[in-house]
Amino acid sequence: QVQFVESGGGSVQPGGSLRLSCTASGSIFNIQVLGWFRQTPGKDRERVASITDFGRTFYADSAKGRFTISRDNHKNTIDLQMSSLKPEDTAVYYCGKQIGLSLVSWGQGTQVTVSS
Repeated sequence: QVQFVESGGGSVQPGGSLRLSCTASGSIFNIQVLGWFRQTPGKDRERVASITDFGRTFYADSAKGRFTISRDNHKNTIDLQMSSLKPEDTAVYYCGKQIGLSLVSWGQGTQVTVSS
């Protein structure tokens, strides 16, 4: 079973940018859909962005135009470039294998805090 490790989170001011990275312990070549999700205390985890094995991408309305997901099947990484960050983007971000609308395998998460 492929495991995932997220990194790149931190604190940033509104309008700033962050690049999250996710490294898989094995090959992601055969994983059809990989996704980035986020969760805040007391709320369900929500999908932020997904990418298929053919490179097709999906973005939540809240992420469209600001976030870009990418995958590198050779490096076994999945990145999320985030720009124009808002306080409501504050959350723990998780990446992993997605089936349907849910993550079925994910890492420990990385905290993103957007605050002035």
